[in-house]
Amino acid sequence: MTLLDDLSGHEFEDAVASLFRAHGYEDVAVAARVADEGRDVTMRDGDAAYVVECKHTDTVSRPTVQKTHSAAATYDHDGPTRGMVVTSGRFTGPAETYADELRDSGDPHPVELVDGDDLRELSEAVGMDLYNGRIEILCEETLPVGEPALAVAEAFETVANAPPRAELPAPETSVVYRPVVDVEAVTRATFETSVGVIHRIDRRDHLVLEADREGPEPAPEGVVELVGVDPVDLGRERDRHGGEARRFGATEAEYREAAKETLCSALETTVTYTGDNNVTYRRECRPSPDDVELHRVRPLYVPRVEASVELSGYEHGLAYDAAGPRRAIRRDAVRRCVHCGASGEGETYTYCENCGSVSCEAHTETERLTGEVVCTGCSVTAEFFYAEKHFFDESNAAAFREEYEAMPPHRKAMENPKLAAAAALAVVLVVLLVVAVAAL
Repeated sequence: MTLLDDLSGHEFEDAVASLFRAHGYEDVAVAARVADEGRDVTMRDGDAAYVVECKHTDTVSRPTVQKTHSAAATYDHDGPTRGMVVTSGRFTGPAETYADELRDSGDPHPVELVDGDDLRELSEAVGMDLYNGRIEILCEETLPVGEPALAVAEAFETVANAPPRAELPAPETSVVYRPVVDVEAVTRATFETSVGVIHRIDRRDHLVLEADREGPEPAPEGVVELVGVDPVDLGRERDRHGGEARRFGATEAEYREAAKETLCSALETTVTYTGDNNVTYRRECRPSPDDVELHRVRPLYVPRVEASVELSGYEHGLAYDAAGPRRAIRRDAVRRCVHCGASGEGETYTYCENCGSVSCEAHTETERLTGEVVCTGCSVTAEFFYAEKHFFDESNAAAFREEYEAMPPHRKAMENPKLAAAAALAVVLVVLLVVAVAAL
């Protein structure tokens, strides 16, 4: 095996020349090893001449493609001249875009791009064994970040008594672009014994793997539903929202291997069957990586967004994986009680205008004087007819006390309906007892 990563730059040029000779190109020659003129290798395919720039590097950017285009345009040849850039690594998005624009515009000197994966395929086609080793995945596409302010506003719309969108401050936002590989695969496997087929697998699966310190791992729940959104250019999204793009940390080959192993583990099952001797057997049926055919392996970034707003000293926010209007929530600090930490679906959360908190039902009360919402964390309490009442502040409590003092007795009793009902029942029972005794 020729490990491209172990070659020097000149050895890489020799390997590229040998590869194209094997593919039938004529007059393949490595340029004299002097100043870099963008013509490491020259060759001919029919009437067309190629000038080839060899870049033994991880990433090739647009300027290299532009230089190769100029070299092809000035190359002394009677027929058509074309450029080619060959790398053991990857091309950036702008480099690919420039090459596409040359081709689409009908430029007389188009430039072909050959990356590490293309090299491996070309070498395998002619029996050569070139491998690009630890060339980490590079990617220029991300799912769209969307509008963090809208995400926070929509979360508040599910909170009772919350401020309207127009009154919410602009959220503080941070974004991290997390690398994933989107995989679609078909697994076909048949398990047989002496009694025939005992288990068969024939299914299509969609999974997403993300980078991890220990290697590729299945992405968090909900990411598979996000990757159906059309990706956008990573550079433009970072210009708009900022944020760090993390490294993939592994080669495409490693992600492919991890995807197959993940599927094999997920589809493993224990089958019980009866043998020819009427004895019951159990067998572990696990497909092998050779049973898994990968139909799509697409690198992509998924934005992890942190967005929060501060209301009267309380911070409320969301952490979620984004794909434009689609979101997979990772942490919800909007629909969460600030007093007990309760969160989750099925619970009612209420905003307290008095202090800016969000509270669960157990920590939400009605302000006795105004009838508005107040949380138990900021309310002032006082007893009326042995019942605890909640107020925004001491002045509201004092104002209600004046009202209470002016109430007739039956109105005061209604401040504690349970006690009033119990007292009324006691009176009725006493009257009935007196009547019964008198009847004797």
